[in-house]
Amino acid sequence: MKLAAVVPEAERVYAVFRQETKSEAHVHVGDVHAPDPRMALVLAKEQFARRDPCVSLWVVPYTAIEATAPEDAEMFQPATDKSYRFGGSYREQQRVYGRRRGA
Repeated sequence: MKLAAVVPEAERVYAVFRQETKSEAHVHVGDVHAPDPRMALVLAKEQFARRDPCVSLWVVPYTAIEATAPEDAEMFQPATDKSYRFGGSYREQQRVYGRRRGA
């Protein structure tokens, strides 16, 4: 699904990604409305890089972003329960290992 299908006036909306240092990844910081990519970069620089540290900016037109539909959320559910891999299951792991050790 194109993100432009759900965002009105998507042909004029650009997602802005900022990189704070060369060793960090670009992070989405917001959107700007602009008639073309060059103007989007100018607006992004003024809005997102004027006060905060920045070494690089990306602007991506919403019309170029492919996204999953909200009703497709089930596709991200794992086929098997692997909740033990999440940090929240640490206590459960400790309980299981405690049983094995006889604690």
